[in-house]
Amino acid sequence: MKINVIFVAIFLISLEGYGQESVKGRKFEQMETMLPTPNSYRTASGAPGHEYWQQKADYVIDVELDDENQTISGFEVITYTNNSPDLLSYFWLQLEQNMRNVDSDSYSTANSYINQDITEGRLKSLIGHSFDLGFNILEVKDMKGNDLPYTINKTMMRVNLPETIHKGQQFIFSVKWNYNINDRKAVGGRSGMEFFPEDGNYLYTIAQFFPRMAVYDDVNGWQNKQFLGRGEFTLPFGDYKVRITVPSDHIIAATGELQNPEEVLTVEQIALFDKAKTSSEPVIIVSQEEVEKKEKEKAKDKKVWEYHADNVRDFAFGSSRKLIWDAMGVNIAGKPVMAMSYYPKEANPLYEEYSTRVVAQTLKTYSKYTIDYPYPVAISVEASNGMEYPMICFNYGRPNKDGVYSDRLKRGMISVIIHEVGHNFFPMIINSDERQWSWMDEGLNTFVQYLTEQEWDPNYPSRRGPPEKIVPYMKGSKDYMVPIMTNSEQVKQFGSNAYAKPATALNILRETIMGPELFDYAFKEYSKRWAFKHPSPADFFRTMEDASAVDLDWFWKGWFYTTDNVDIEVADVTWYKYDDQIEEEATVSNKKRQKKKKKEGGDESGRINTKGFTPDDIISPKEKLLIPIPLKTTLSETDELINADQNYYEVKLKNQGGLVMPVILQFNFRDGSSEIKLIPAEIWRQNEDEVTKVFVLDKELENVVLDPFKETADVNEANNHFPPKEIPSDFQRYKENNK
Repeated sequence: MKINVIFVAIFLISLEGYGQESVKGRKFEQMETMLPTPNSYRTASGAPGHEYWQQKADYVIDVELDDENQTISGFEVITYTNNSPDLLSYFWLQLEQNMRNVDSDSYSTANSYINQDITEGRLKSLIGHSFDLGFNILEVKDMKGNDLPYTINKTMMRVNLPETIHKGQQFIFSVKWNYNINDRKAVGGRSGMEFFPEDGNYLYTIAQFFPRMAVYDDVNGWQNKQFLGRGEFTLPFGDYKVRITVPSDHIIAATGELQNPEEVLTVEQIALFDKAKTSSEPVIIVSQEEVEKKEKEKAKDKKVWEYHADNVRDFAFGSSRKLIWDAMGVNIAGKPVMAMSYYPKEANPLYEEYSTRVVAQTLKTYSKYTIDYPYPVAISVEASNGMEYPMICFNYGRPNKDGVYSDRLKRGMISVIIHEVGHNFFPMIINSDERQWSWMDEGLNTFVQYLTEQEWDPNYPSRRGPPEKIVPYMKGSKDYMVPIMTNSEQVKQFGSNAYAKPATALNILRETIMGPELFDYAFKEYSKRWAFKHPSPADFFRTMEDASAVDLDWFWKGWFYTTDNVDIEVADVTWYKYDDQIEEEATVSNKKRQKKKKKEGGDESGRINTKGFTPDDIISPKEKLLIPIPLKTTLSETDELINADQNYYEVKLKNQGGLVMPVILQFNFRDGSSEIKLIPAEIWRQNEDEVTKVFVLDKELENVVLDPFKETADVNEANNHFPPKEIPSDFQRYKENNK
């Protein structure tokens, strides 16, 4: 198996060259040599095989948040179950906080530059920070209290086992640690703290806060690629029991279900929470009035909040005395799910009005297109950033200090909440490797985000998803592009490549190539097959074809393995018609053209000089479409095949962008009517550069338009018309709109 994996890795690297310059004649070849060989773990259909396995990591964690010193200290017991057929003599754990170490590779390998008008923030980023933000590992022990030898390699830690563990065996060990919490505003980060100088309080969003088991699977063995900051996380599933010690006036939002509400909530808060379970509108459990009082009267004692979460891949929490809390119940397949929001007063009135309602809409739409949401809660925490974890996410959307906000900010908040809550499905449940393939979580999630935005509001101005939105990126310089199938850390133009392009590709696949019925069934099948498992790109590609009976190899190769774009040109349209009088009419018309050309380039004898002229020089595109060419035939005039009223239009198409796609033609007739012709992409299978097709029409054409509804992300609208039509540039449109 290792030989196969190495071969596939080498082949995929070679595809970057394939992506920069497409190989002629290979667009419709099957992908068999590009994908891993099917086996008993992962089948040729894209489903988990009969011997599929995955590891399990269960955690019992005690952690304390020190609000005075802004530190985290913790102790965890990990029970690791080896379900693989392999013998394991060591474990790898992830230490992502070490990315914040002063000497981390994230800082030493980051490109930097100076300009004369440097900002304070830019200067701080160049100088960096001088304080330690990485993990301080205090001990690693087995259950007998014996020290286990460990080695820290940057953001990874190897723990050597006293003896090899076999299939079906468990090993239990403990880790004790602490670290300084990073200020997200000063040094960045998905997790960290934010200080509010107006009231002297902190808002904490805590994640990657404990040493976490890396994935060991049949594809890569140990997933031990270093964390540099962009490629996110890949983790095994397990059950969590977490006790969190915080100041007694803090409110906590966390992965899982609260186990001791009587110890940390008031009687009134518990009653309001119970009321929210059956409410169709958000119920405020902790009010802004309560929060403002706590901000002034800070508690000195502590409380312990206990949460349990089953079958999750991670755990995160938010904590602050500043958190307002509202909730409402959502019915998902007959089961109640609590949609909840936690936010500081600085996020009102925006969050109180929209956040929990958006969470509820997201759960409903994603459940329709993937699987029914299986967890008991889904939480949105306002923290001026965007990041996701099981059952909880941190989002932005803070109005001005006077509470005023723009439509743009409101839409941005709605979109980011949908996106981050949607990550519960991709990759928290359908658990792809984010460290390697960002598009498998960001791209798939952005696609369903688009569907959710449209269900929230049919007129929602979605930023990613509609084909025309990706055109500026797709027609950009190839020097700043890489194929979608590129490792997360090497992706250029990350938002366009990992989010927008795959989301747009899937939208085109659904709406134009497969149709919603076939696509939705296959997409849902992929979600069901790989829920709570670890899918790879090949599993997705194969399942979409297996469940739809649509050959999509050409599509995956073009959109995911190359940087080609869609630019199909309507190069020529020639009209033929069977009619005795056409030849005479055409002769008269040609004489008129010759007379015109004589003035422009005729010789002294008066004869038209066609030397150096092409047919298009003699007959303009407009004239060719208006005047038919006689169609000569050996058939008798009484033959049933002959219909003098029929029009034969020969349409020549050229593939200028390299990306083969379906051809959508709109025939606009002289009587004012129109007709749409959809031709599958396979029309290009014999010639990827140029094709010609004849259409037999009852009516006479006025003009032909390619991709009239902008369904295919065609980057050059100017060559989509015959006769040619002048299309104003973006700059011209801007000038016209701003007169």
